Amino acid sequence: MKILVMSDTHRDTATMEQVIEHWKEVDAVIHCGDSELPASYFESKPIHIVRGNCDFDEEFPEEVIIELGNERILVVHGHKHQVKTTLMPLKYRGEEVQATVVCFGHSHLLGAELQNGHLYINPGSLHMPRGRKEKSYAIVEKVEDTWLVNFYSTEHEVLESISF
Repeated sequence: MKILVMSDTHRDTATMEQVIEHWKEVDAVIHCGDSELPASYFESKPIHIVRGNCDFDEEFPEEVIIELGNERILVVHGHKHQVKTTLMPLKYRGEEVQATVVCFGHSHLLGAELQNGHLYINPGSLHMPRGRKEKSYAIVEKVEDTWLVNFYSTEHEVLESISF
């Protein structure tokens, strides 16, 4: 299983489209919100997207649950789960829906951690990164029993690699 995770593109369609075009061979494309685009923009695109605090189109769902192989993936933006201060509300929601992977954005800070068998991923921002200068997105792979999370710049250079 291989998924592309992005977030917080804030109307930067050129960068978003360039990243999607670069990674054609993925099982899913996830956008964790704050596209600032109308939902109609994504109608013909195979993207699982949620509504962020800067998205005003109410057609976006607040959360999406994706079944992919043996994994259940919860996608939220994170602003309603206090992700800038703690992962606890997000952890509780992930457990509630029995998610093995939780993807979120909002803080613009890239990161991944594994807690009690649950993988949490924030791909950072493809428009306005915080904590580093590079804009970022993530490629998440499960190979046998190992999670591989690679964070990339918009030039598709590896910024960080983490395995769990």
